[in-house]
Amino acid sequence: MTKRAYKFRFYPTPEQVTLLTRTFGCVRFVYNAVLRYRTDAYKQHQVNIGYSAANAKLTALKKDPAAVFLNEVSCVPLQQSLRHQQTAFKHFFEGRTRYPSFKSKRHRQSAEFTRSGFKYRNGQLFLAKSKEPLNIRWSRELPSVPSTVTVSKDAAGRYFVSCLCEFDTQALPIIPKMIGIDLGLKDLFVTSDGHRTGNPRHTAKYAAKLALAQRRLSKKRLGSANRAKARQKVARLHAKIADCRKDGLHKLSRRLINENQVICIESLQVKNMVRNRTLAKAISDAGWGEFTRQLAYKAAWTDRQVIAIDQWYPSTKRCSCCGHVMETMPLATRVWTCPECATVLDRDVNAAVNIKAVGLTVLALGENVSGMERVSMSCSR
Repeated sequence: MTKRAYKFRFYPTPEQVTLLTRTFGCVRFVYNAVLRYRTDAYKQHQVNIGYSAANAKLTALKKDPAAVFLNEVSCVPLQQSLRHQQTAFKHFFEGRTRYPSFKSKRHRQSAEFTRSGFKYRNGQLFLAKSKEPLNIRWSRELPSVPSTVTVSKDAAGRYFVSCLCEFDTQALPIIPKMIGIDLGLKDLFVTSDGHRTGNPRHTAKYAAKLALAQRRLSKKRLGSANRAKARQKVARLHAKIADCRKDGLHKLSRRLINENQVICIESLQVKNMVRNRTLAKAISDAGWGEFTRQLAYKAAWTDRQVIAIDQWYPSTKRCSCCGHVMETMPLATRVWTCPECATVLDRDVNAAVNIKAVGLTVLALGENVSGMERVSMSCSR
């Protein structure tokens, strides 16, 4: 059994809006208060506050007369916020993320409910402290009773519910097709067969509307109702761009998984690449990290194989015919001729062919390639 989150949009009643607003505010208050408590304890006394001490701080907060409003909402999301904070500190100490930051009410709001905080029966979902079920737009049936439910509100004012369920994975039929793909900006990716996907450039498509909305927002008086409305318009445009990007990536990744048994890709350090101010916006708009993430988990669900070769392998500078490696390859060079074999090579297709060759070499050597496997290949091979 594998766990999977099913996300749906819902439309709360006025009473549920009030309850969710209070819940989001309390979750944010508890998270920020405990984070401040842990930060001050370390800076002033060099004491590391663990989860048990943080939980005791929550108990003290609920007994404080100034924070009596914490008892008006379910205690489950308050407790879960501390668990999420503990996970954030764990990732920080292991060097994977930055120091946990304080939550803002202007960004995405969320609250997680475990089984003691909700009821799911007859296709209806009831949250704690609410007598009416959520008006959810079910796009599919849940495979099992959810183990956790996360209710969220994005910056555009839309409400979503994410249900974590267990489901049985189904392996796709084995097919002989294997492919290599080279990620890029002119085309989102180019395959070793020469197929080009193009790049929809969602951010550039809505750039004019977004710039107009942002200019109007900047002219509104701080704290006014008109500024809040203008901020909502900007948020809705950003949400539209994000939804279009994610929808396109889901369709492309699903098609690759359905049509290929083995997919070879190049591992990229996107966080380092976006430091280039000239290309940062285009790289972020392409969504390479999200695309490779989708390929990884969809391959695991369907018994496909995704191989990520080392990022330093010279797939672009290496001739796929004779193996000659060029010393330099400027980004503006899209077609080049190999000085050894005089073969005219397309930059992207050549890179995809090399990526496929390296990935298939790993298969021939009998390496374990389940899921995302990073393979380091020297330049001399």
